[in-house]
Amino acid sequence: MPEGSPGRTGQLAPRRPTALVVGGSVTGLFAAAALAGFADVTVVERDLLPDGPVPRRGVPQARHAHLVWSGGVRAMDALLPGLVDEIVGRGARLVHATGDMVCRAPNELWFRRFRATHHRILLCSRDLLDSVIRERVLADARVTLRAGTTVSALEGEGGRVTGVRDDQGRVLTADLVVDASGRGSHAPRWLTDLGLPQVAEREVNAGLAYATRLYRAPGTTADADFPLVSVQANPAKAPGRGGVILPIEDGRWIVTLAGTRGGEPTGDPDAFVDFALGLGDPVVGELIKDATPLSDVMTTRSTANRRRHYEKMSRWPDGFTVLGDAVAGYNPVYGHGITVAAQSALAVRDVLRATPLTAPGTGRRLQRAAVRPVAAAWDLAVGQDARYPGASRTPPTALERFLSAFVDRAVATGARNPRALGALLDVMSLEKPATRLFSADMLVPMLFGPKKPHLQGPPLTETERKAAKP
Repeated sequence: MPEGSPGRTGQLAPRRPTALVVGGSVTGLFAAAALAGFADVTVVERDLLPDGPVPRRGVPQARHAHLVWSGGVRAMDALLPGLVDEIVGRGARLVHATGDMVCRAPNELWFRRFRATHHRILLCSRDLLDSVIRERVLADARVTLRAGTTVSALEGEGGRVTGVRDDQGRVLTADLVVDASGRGSHAPRWLTDLGLPQVAEREVNAGLAYATRLYRAPGTTADADFPLVSVQANPAKAPGRGGVILPIEDGRWIVTLAGTRGGEPTGDPDAFVDFALGLGDPVVGELIKDATPLSDVMTTRSTANRRRHYEKMSRWPDGFTVLGDAVAGYNPVYGHGITVAAQSALAVRDVLRATPLTAPGTGRRLQRAAVRPVAAAWDLAVGQDARYPGASRTPPTALERFLSAFVDRAVATGARNPRALGALLDVMSLEKPATRLFSADMLVPMLFGPKKPHLQGPPLTETERKAAKP
């Protein structure tokens, strides 16, 4: 029987609540999936969304390397069962961390390729990831897309948000509005326009610049399970420089190079390989120097860590929640954005399973629940990036300095001990809180061993090196 129609007693059935999500980003789509069990959802998107795995104007960062940590993989499948298998079926790979990775940590230690942990990382292009998520969420009859619409303001008063107004002056009403509009979110201004206080913000900007080029996988690597290759920047040696080779679908490699202030890569295609060869280890440059480029070099400087502390505001309106990069954007080198988006959506779903969407105080409960994965990713990113000169107006706190130093020791231990590596990956993948680093799995090998010697170079096998030769 349709909701809102007369029942057998002649009474109207309860009206199904309505939710409006601002932004058709990955965060917005995950939020819509979480909300669909409790409300009729409308996704309001400024752009016209494409069909299939092709670039779109509103996601320029999609051109650069992306991955989804195991904490995000688990959250995606919990939110949309079978989603990860569907993405893999379209050409993505689930790789073993660190067994299918050749990775040098920021402290310049190479990780051994242990296979003793359960952690899996999803590798594919951002276009493919977005496309499959978009298809899956928008196939739900409870979710409607309103594309080509720009939201300009919130409707309501300081105590409650009742909807939004678009740039044509049209008002869209909803019981809950979720801002998932990304780094460019106007929520701070929208809230002050309703008479609410200014949100506290913090920025930590390592000054990182990205340069990315797409390559055809060289030699026979397109036919083999070639590992992800990563040389991470060392914040103790400014400028920090790093690079990653991300094998993706259709026999391609995304190669992203990065450098902080004074050591940034450029968009010059003739300088791309030389920059890669000049990293702390030349392995990325050596692997791509004879590969065939498939694109120009694409650059970005939008890599600052920026957080808005909505959860600390003294007043918060009912009917409103902010998620994803609109709350906190991270240096993309850590790969946590999509994982946080999925985990925040799960947090929304968990709250709504216990609290009616329209109940007083639900907006604040949602905001506080969604901030938990945000805080975990923020602490990991800022602990590293705050060490770069000029990264922040405020120096790292004593706690941030302690955690940063301890993480360095944890990385050094995990690089050569599988038990410690499992604890480290639990935290880095956002599956468990940072307190996991103080467990026996980490502390016993850290303090007492046994300790294998650190590797002196990248752990590529001879077979892999041969496969990469043209």
